[in-house]
Amino acid sequence: MAAYEWYPRRRDYGKERNSGAITITPATSHPLKAISVVEVKSADKRGTPVKSFQDVPKRDFVDPLSSSDPLGTSLEGSDPLSQFAAEAAQKKSSIGLNIGSEKKKARNENELDDSFEPWSSKKSGIIAKYTTSEKLSITTSFLSATDKEKAVIRTQTTTTVTDKVKNRLEQLDDFEEGSVQEMLNLSQQEYVSRIDELNQALINAWDQDQRVKALKIGIQCSKLLADTNVIQFYPSKFVLVTDILDTFGKLVYDRLHDKAQYIPPGSGVPVKLPENFTPDQVPETAKETCRNWFYKIASIRELIPRFYVEAALMKCYSFLNKGEYAEALQRLAVMTRGIGDPLVAIYARCYLSRVGILIAPSIRDHLMPCFEDFLFSYGQLQDDSVQNVLAMQKLEMPRYLTLFSPALDWILQCIAHRTAESTLLEVLEKCQKQCNSALLLNSLISAFKPEYVAARAMDFIQMIKDCEDTGFPKHFLFRTLGLCLVIAHPQEDQKLSVLNEAWKPLMKLKNPSDYIICAEIWIEYVVINFGKREINTILNDIIKHMTPDRAFEDFYPQLQSIVSKILSHVHDFSMLFSLDKFLPFIDMFQKETAKVEVCKNIVEAFTKYQVETTTDPVIINAMMFICKTLHDSVNALTLDDERRMISNLISGFIQKISFGRDFEQQLSFYVEARAAFSNLDTFLIQLIQNVNNLAIETRKVVKGNHSRKTGNFVRACAAYCFITIPSLQSVYSQLQLYLLSGQVALLNHCYSQADAFFKAAISTVPQLPKTLELDGKTRSAEPILMEYIYNFISTLLVVPDNPDTGILYLLRGLLNILQNYTWEPSSDAKIMVYTRVIAVLSATCQETYPYHINKVDSNDSMYGSDSKFISEVTSTCTTLLEEILAHLKTLNTPETQKRQSVLANELFTTLVIHGDLQQQQLFNLTVNLWSLASKHRDSTDTRHMVRTLDYLKSKASSPGGKLFQDLVRKLPAI
Repeated sequence: MAAYEWYPRRRDYGKERNSGAITITPATSHPLKAISVVEVKSADKRGTPVKSFQDVPKRDFVDPLSSSDPLGTSLEGSDPLSQFAAEAAQKKSSIGLNIGSEKKKARNENELDDSFEPWSSKKSGIIAKYTTSEKLSITTSFLSATDKEKAVIRTQTTTTVTDKVKNRLEQLDDFEEGSVQEMLNLSQQEYVSRIDELNQALINAWDQDQRVKALKIGIQCSKLLADTNVIQFYPSKFVLVTDILDTFGKLVYDRLHDKAQYIPPGSGVPVKLPENFTPDQVPETAKETCRNWFYKIASIRELIPRFYVEAALMKCYSFLNKGEYAEALQRLAVMTRGIGDPLVAIYARCYLSRVGILIAPSIRDHLMPCFEDFLFSYGQLQDDSVQNVLAMQKLEMPRYLTLFSPALDWILQCIAHRTAESTLLEVLEKCQKQCNSALLLNSLISAFKPEYVAARAMDFIQMIKDCEDTGFPKHFLFRTLGLCLVIAHPQEDQKLSVLNEAWKPLMKLKNPSDYIICAEIWIEYVVINFGKREINTILNDIIKHMTPDRAFEDFYPQLQSIVSKILSHVHDFSMLFSLDKFLPFIDMFQKETAKVEVCKNIVEAFTKYQVETTTDPVIINAMMFICKTLHDSVNALTLDDERRMISNLISGFIQKISFGRDFEQQLSFYVEARAAFSNLDTFLIQLIQNVNNLAIETRKVVKGNHSRKTGNFVRACAAYCFITIPSLQSVYSQLQLYLLSGQVALLNHCYSQADAFFKAAISTVPQLPKTLELDGKTRSAEPILMEYIYNFISTLLVVPDNPDTGILYLLRGLLNILQNYTWEPSSDAKIMVYTRVIAVLSATCQETYPYHINKVDSNDSMYGSDSKFISEVTSTCTTLLEEILAHLKTLNTPETQKRQSVLANELFTTLVIHGDLQQQQLFNLTVNLWSLASKHRDSTDTRHMVRTLDYLKSKASSPGGKLFQDLVRKLPAI
């Protein structure tokens, strides 16, 4: 006979459940809600007024657990935190109200709105576009150490003002006498590096208080902008050089601002100037220093460096007089008329406009003259001098004209910013009178508000047809016009006319590159404003232009952009896939990576915009084709993230297909999907979940009473899952789905199918690897397996035994597998599982189980607490108890005593809840386990044991708790 024999305690789960229930008492008011006191006056029998008070809640009680912000709704902001916050906000608001209202108008006038594209966002595009392979040269004296630098340094050591002035004049004379050096044969990258060195030299000179050297660097950089030897690089050179000038201007301004300390009225302590200071706050010494800078600039003999350096220091005029900005900007605008080269001149005007819009956006008097001067000089582009330069540099007129675009675009953007529609008419009139140029018209359309352009779309189309296209292709103009019409739409009655008139010349383009850059823009106009027929026509025309000589292979990005624009606006996928030319258009993506990317975009759009489920065969067939393309792109080299993304996309498509109550058609669709996408684990898991859900939905429809037809259907669903699960690569997923599918089958009264699932799960347990990768981290499989087994054995409690097999054959089969499973050497997982199994087996001995599956007769109904059944169950429990106690005896070393304490505590809890402690041997075992658990406990174990002891004391004080009273007395104190 065993040393300890297990005896399960008889339990009444319903009574236990009711005894532990909490009595619910309705609340009359919210505990944090303010209560108003109402005074009620009445009179006693003698007529004497009597006061009484009633507590009247402000409003009905709101459930504190409701989802509609119950605290905010119920308290109405009357809680202390809300009141404090409201008081602070009110105080802050009252303080800043006057200041904010005074500054708001000035800020609106002197700030650029979001529609104005800043120069910083244009620079990288200009540098990337205007490149050259020609050799460049740079002229400067500050890229190597020379004796001139020593002279500059010597300036700092002189003591008298006379010596300083003398040395500075010597340095300037040195520069004027041609001490500079010219570096030749520089590549573009080397040139950019030299410019960066100049910028750093400027900063270093300023940090060392070498003001003259810094000024000379600024002058020499400005002189570089007069050089047009490599003319196609000029816009990029302008960006690089003006960055240095901007740095120089900022250094001078910050220096003056730091020196310009003033004494506020009523204070004798000098402070720095505020951010928005006025000239009358600037001390005279600072003004004098500022004037000296401009006097130095005025002594520069050459026009271009004098212009650029003064423009760079434009912000410093704020230290002098209020009207200096407007006067200086107009004067410098007139000065640019002395620059002979039209390209150099327009970029000088661009820099002036850029400085002006930055420091004084409200001053605009200089902008229109700059534009008019460009119109006047435009005729020079056909002169012999310009033509000779282009011939020498082998530059064609179309390419030369594009060099003007960045500067012209910027000037027109400054003119158009926050302007009325009348300004557009004024500019158009000037253009038609002096220069009906395609280049100018392109910049004009880009600069003004799209609403202004769209309102006159037909007029602009006519102007495009009539303008001079010398060197500037008209299809660029149509492309720019299309960009505006995508943002702002023309009048309703003109939409079709605009499309017809614009598309006619585009259809005639022979060059695929010219054609596709326009079609990429106009397709969005079509999908926004028109329907199926027009979209199909445009797609057909694109296919015709891009198919000859397989031209589409060179323009995959543009074609992909077309698809994206269609998907962003067309959300009726039935209409989209019914287009005759949409799928042929997709077929043009012959390169696998490009085609996969396009298919991803389509599936993403479908899952995002297809709100309702659908059964449209057109959609299903097209999406199956597209998803098949994604699926077939997966191979052994595909990254896990890519595989997961494709699986999720295809799963999203599957979720959008629903045949309603036609469950058989739905299952047929899932069969087809499994055949088409069989290589994606994540997708197959989703399919199995969907089929299980289909079986549950069938059960809901018949309300648990299956007919022959529905019974066959749910068995077909179970068969689908049983066939699909083994194809999964993940053993852990197989285990989870076997259990889930078995539970669904049991719920639908498919007993043999449920048995098959549970048997398969038991046989799969040994295949589980020792480590699993979950959420990108490698984890031991044992804790996961333990949780799975706990769930599994809880399910087996309600699974009825097969009459053709032995008692609890599934649980015994699981125990056999676990007995032979290779556990980790220092693990107690098997013993923990055995402890839980004893708890489940004890529940099987009860007359009524704690839970059941509806209309499924579990073993409590089948065996009816038969003595033979209970005897066999208790025999199994006894065997497990022996295994556990034997393992506890092996944990007697100092290294394993902590584990012994944890296991003893777990077994003690199981004995108290599930064991029959009236059996003396189990009672004694329980006391011994408590002592063993107390020996090597830590703080966590102590807290658990204290709660356990409190539970036992509560049971001891309840009726019939004598046994627990005896147990509490026997237990050693913690």
